[in-house]
Amino acid sequence: MTISASSATQLKPLGDRIVVRPKEQEDMSSGGIVLPDTALERQQEGEVVAAGPGRVLNNGKRLEMEVAVGDRVIYSRYAGTEFQVEDEELLIMGANDVLAKLT
Repeated sequence: MTISASSATQLKPLGDRIVVRPKEQEDMSSGGIVLPDTALERQQEGEVVAAGPGRVLNNGKRLEMEVAVGDRVIYSRYAGTEFQVEDEELLIMGANDVLAKLT
């Protein structure tokens, strides 16, 4: 899916959703063997490029997001929906798909 935004920073996720730029995949093994696309696993690390305001609780208060723009995160292997802004592959996912923040 291609989005008509001019950049990823113009995206404003709703609720507790985030937009993640996956880390570039290594296409060569540590031994120097070139890996074909079919042998590569889906990346589980990336950088948050946009974050929603947080989830609204039943009492009407908003639960703050635990991640912010610029955070490096590890997320579930099959989390999110892939989409493309210009020539950049991005993921949009719920904040509950994030497993950890990298410091």
